[in-house]
Amino acid sequence: MSDSHTHHVHSAALNNVNAAFIIGIGLNLLFVIIEGIAGLFTHSLSLLSDAGHNLADVGSLALSLLAFRLLKVKSTKLYTYGYRKTSILVALFNAMVLFVVVGAIIYEAAHRFFYPEPIPGLTISIVAGVGIVINSVTALLFLRDKDKDLNIKSAYLHLMSDAFISLGIVIGGIIIYYTHWFWVDSVVSISVAIFILFSTWRLLKGSLRLSLDGVPENISLDDIKTIARQVDGVKDVHHVHIWAISTTENAMTAHLVLGKNVSCEEEQKIKHDLKHEFLHLNIHHSTLETERENVICDSEDC
Repeated sequence: MSDSHTHHVHSAALNNVNAAFIIGIGLNLLFVIIEGIAGLFTHSLSLLSDAGHNLADVGSLALSLLAFRLLKVKSTKLYTYGYRKTSILVALFNAMVLFVVVGAIIYEAAHRFFYPEPIPGLTISIVAGVGIVINSVTALLFLRDKDKDLNIKSAYLHLMSDAFISLGIVIGGIIIYYTHWFWVDSVVSISVAIFILFSTWRLLKGSLRLSLDGVPENISLDDIKTIARQVDGVKDVHHVHIWAISTTENAMTAHLVLGKNVSCEEEQKIKHDLKHEFLHLNIHHSTLETERENVICDSEDC
């Protein structure tokens, strides 16, 4: 049940987001080229900063797509879970790249604030306006599946963040056009960096937790124990370990302490029912061991 079910989930998830990733990569790469050229000709740090951030997002989208494709790679003798963990590592890498981008933007913006350069505010606003359209459209492609996977959520957050950043640049360009306050370009750049920082922090925490085999955010260890202890015949549960195999799959191992009078047939039913319950709690692979005393069992599966 688990293998066929998870394979179906993987295939469906990949089919749903594959086109979204490809469209997102293509449109954003085109915009990076346009924005980068415009930034160089206008000497706008806000445009160049946003182009660098968008380029990092293009790389993130490409890595996320690669991670989804690797989910379909079969397990081997060396990698018994296949390459599913790459989806977690990619999410962590994406977050770390964005933090580096933030540092570079703040450093350059601080320098430009004291030494501002004349820049055409109207041109900046027009280019950034194109960015709002492209990022909003591509973000909507991930809206339906954003809560199903960390990498999809990462892509959605990045693209929506880019849309809001472009909006800020449009406003900054309008202010520069009417006031000739060229230092506004640096202020907008720093605002962009702070926005990226806050939007990336949760992604970093979530991906780091999964990389360290922490309990996934949407799973409660206490709820797992409570459910197990409520089953007739189960006296206690311990040695519970829950971790993420990928950004879409979770696994668990646990020891069940059964009552003395639990038969072999009842034991198998307990295991089956609990695995079914845990599946509804987003745990796709459950390994349950049992402990009991003074019970003779001839079944190989007990």
